[in-house]
Amino acid sequence: MLQTIFLWKNRISLLIWPLGKNRRAFLCALLVLLSTCAPKETWNTTTFIYFDTVCEVKVFCSPSRFKAVQKAVQKVFKDIEIRFSPGSTDLASPEVLSLYQKAYAVYQDSEGKFDISVGDLSRIWGFHDLSFHIPTAEDLDRTKNTIGMDKIRIHEGSLVLSPGTQLDWGGIAKGYGIDLASSALIDMGIARGFVNAGGDLYCWGANPKSLPWKIGIKHPRRSGFSGVLSISDEAAATTGDYQRYFVEEGTRYHHVFDPHTGFPARGKQSVTVVGPEATFCDALSTALFVSKQPKTILDLYPQYGAVLIDSGGNISFLGKPVSFKPSE
Repeated sequence: MLQTIFLWKNRISLLIWPLGKNRRAFLCALLVLLSTCAPKETWNTTTFIYFDTVCEVKVFCSPSRFKAVQKAVQKVFKDIEIRFSPGSTDLASPEVLSLYQKAYAVYQDSEGKFDISVGDLSRIWGFHDLSFHIPTAEDLDRTKNTIGMDKIRIHEGSLVLSPGTQLDWGGIAKGYGIDLASSALIDMGIARGFVNAGGDLYCWGANPKSLPWKIGIKHPRRSGFSGVLSISDEAAATTGDYQRYFVEEGTRYHHVFDPHTGFPARGKQSVTVVGPEATFCDALSTALFVSKQPKTILDLYPQYGAVLIDSGGNISFLGKPVSFKPSE
């Protein structure tokens, strides 16, 4: 007989390793014992408030590991909110500089239709303090001196803003946090799950039915969905005119501004972008929403596809094909 000592849950056990014909039966019994002792993996779900949005996290793991999952996601979201919430004074952290470079790339590729320097527009339209109103022509004219990423530069490892320029990270920071959170969980060995912050999300592995994840695209004008995406190991993000808006004299004024006019962009009700990074899905959905030539932008991002709903409710597609089933 061969004696083997092993440690399990801080207890030392003595196994008698048999010789001869009983060895196979012993090994089978040992495997059964170990499998019944191992923590059982199940689907676990939790929620967080992230940028004033309910964020749902669903992962397949043991209950004991789920505590580590919650801590990891919470840490990422807290760090992102501190650095990128309105009024943040962080202009020099590695995270800020990294996200600025990504934002600047989309700014250039969209000929300025995506622009994180539009914070002054959000203010004068009343979206910061919910005092919604149409600004005066004089107020809009003054923003020409504060808006444009040419008003931002990097000096000695820090962003430097021109006087009056205010950053608005809302079109990219949420996706950036989703990327960081999902990457942290994947690095922990979580093989299946999703992180979903109000429709901006990343899904990986298979869903509980061992199929691709089904993601509904909200209908811009009524309850329910315009259609359903099927994705796995991909991100998705939606920009819509229904998310934050006010109506005055029958006209809808929403929070997605055309930086070149100072007014809310027209022509679309929503744009959903699907691709490998939530950061770029987030930014590109805004750029495509604002642009009158969205194909020109998405041609520069061949790994991304888009579902567009125009002002008449018509659905069209751009870029990389996506699996989309319209609602009946």
